[in-house]
Amino acid sequence: MNIFVAGSLWVAGAACAGGLIAYLVRRFGRDDEGRPGNNDAAGQVFTIVGGLHAVLVAFVLISLFDEVSTVSQNAQTEADSLVAATWAADALPAETKDRVHRLAAAYARTVEEQEWPRLADGGEVPATGATQLDQLRLAVAEAPADGDWQLDRKTEASNQLWSVYQARQQRLSHSGAGGVGAVVWFALILGSLITAILLPNLFGGTRLAAHVIIVSTLAGTITLLLFAIHQLQNPFSGGVSVPPEAFTAALDRLA
Repeated sequence: MNIFVAGSLWVAGAACAGGLIAYLVRRFGRDDEGRPGNNDAAGQVFTIVGGLHAVLVAFVLISLFDEVSTVSQNAQTEADSLVAATWAADALPAETKDRVHRLAAAYARTVEEQEWPRLADGGEVPATGATQLDQLRLAVAEAPADGDWQLDRKTEASNQLWSVYQARQQRLSHSGAGGVGAVVWFALILGSLITAILLPNLFGGTRLAAHVIIVSTLAGTITLLLFAIHQLQNPFSGGVSVPPEAFTAALDRLA
């Protein structure tokens, strides 16, 4: 389902549910509920609870946005370092050069076609990429170096492969390990119910229609933020998923 359609359904459903509850509370509640006399006490509680909930939501959203940005930067670093390693290997003997180019292209293709789908669905990443990277390391390490220039290029290729390995480990660490834990989700959902449903229905003084609109708008807005958190949980899937474009570009340069 399209992310905009899904988000609209989430918001519309929460707004309708919140409005219905607000209507039922005002329509069938006891006579001493919803009076303006509750406003001072309820307002103080709403300010504290709503503020705490807003801080939690903001913290989670910022953390997830930072995670998506970090994954994108790591993927670009991994792909760029892979290409840089092949450029450094161009100064090595022809046999090593050809082997490095062949293994680098195979590694980029493995990441794009095999690893990225597993990162998106949270499945187990195959060991093919790690094996190819180790073969790249061995190919460079075993290459003969004749003179200072080739020795410098060999060292540069090894350093770039080490950067590939570090970026790869950081990328894999985000596979299924990111997102929001059960405890945080519990706090988010319970806090949303209290902020959007329970406390607003303690206020009085407004007309029924205005009260329903206020509660439904608050419920829809908070649900929109929860939907954004849900979409940002896995940086490799969802509405803001990081695509393997860096490795597609790397394959073009290695071709």
